[in-house]
Amino acid sequence: MAKGHRSQIKQERNENKDTRPSAKLSYARMSVQKACFVLDAIRGKDVTTALAIVSYSPRYASKVIEKLLKSAIANAENNYPDKDYSMDNLYIAECYANKGPTMKRIRPRAQGRAYRIEKRMSHITIVLDEK
Repeated sequence: MAKGHRSQIKQERNENKDTRPSAKLSYARMSVQKACFVLDAIRGKDVTTALAIVSYSPRYASKVIEKLLKSAIANAENNYPDKDYSMDNLYIAECYANKGPTMKRIRPRAQGRAYRIEKRMSHITIVLDEK
């Protein structure tokens, strides 16, 4: 086939695909900074320790990230039958939050002015790996 044929491009893309278990939450209603406070606390930790940290953290982002972490664990156990992932051997290889779209709202102020309120969103990703 030709070098730039569509099937060949797809085949090369699938060969380079990351096969580690992961979970992604798009359009989470929190800013990247607030999500990163919790993500920095659990990065590189094993899964049981990360779940304990997240469940006792008082931040709003921790409840959202806890659900996402449980989803990533379930993905590892159910979606990869060829690899036998157990919760004891898993750790958080990568976790990051990317900037999402911003909702722009108006706040009325004195003398007919209007201030803009920016309600930020983020895309949060957690990637697990085996020790």
